[in-house]
Amino acid sequence: MNTSLDQSTEPSDLKPEQILEPPNLKLIEPGIATIKTMALLRACVAYENTHQNRLQILQRLDNRAIELRSERERISDE
Repeated sequence: MNTSLDQSTEPSDLKPEQILEPPNLKLIEPGIATIKTMALLRACVAYENTHQNRLQILQRLDNRAIELRSERERISDE
């Protein structure tokens, strides 16, 4: 599995394994912050449930889902 993060890769092009299994564990949180769509978020949750099932990571993904929903609501209110 290739987990390297190419600097030319746009955040939307990242795959769940790149976000959740970076070469440095300190990059997981910033990786989660790059998630911009619910589809990618769901893919990350599915990947995490299948491979690691780390509760702290699942909680961070849940928090990101809350942020995305809030952003979507704010945009639709404008």
